[in-house]
Amino acid sequence: MKNEHWILCPACGSKTRDKIREDTVLKNFPLYCPKCKQESLIEVENLNIVVIKEPDA
Repeated sequence: MKNEHWILCPACGSKTRDKIREDTVLKNFPLYCPKCKQESLIEVENLNIVVIKEPDA
């Protein structure tokens, strides 16, 4: 079985409702945090989570 990890919120650091595995690849994924109620765009590859900064329109 692959190793699974909870995705942590980049704003408050709490656990979200999503898990990732070692082979998970996400591009432009809207991550929602139920605790702080913020949404962030992330990219995941090889368990590395990168927060995508959106330019202000």
